[in-house]
Amino acid sequence: MEFQEGKKNKVKRFIKETYRVLRITKKPSKNEFKSIVKVTGLGIAIIGAIGFIIFLLKQLLL
Repeated sequence: MEFQEGKKNKVKRFIKETYRVLRITKKPSKNEFKSIVKVTGLGIAIIGAIGFIIFLLKQLLL
């Protein structure tokens, strides 16, 4: 019985914390969204370029 009550309390706490987070979040503005997309795209491109350079170096050295 104790185990089930502990589980119920965890679920209730999780729901309460999730509701709190959803209540304080807001939808980003158009400019904010564009900035996030640009930064994310740039990061992906840089990581991809680094991986490609490593791949090329591996191919050339072996």
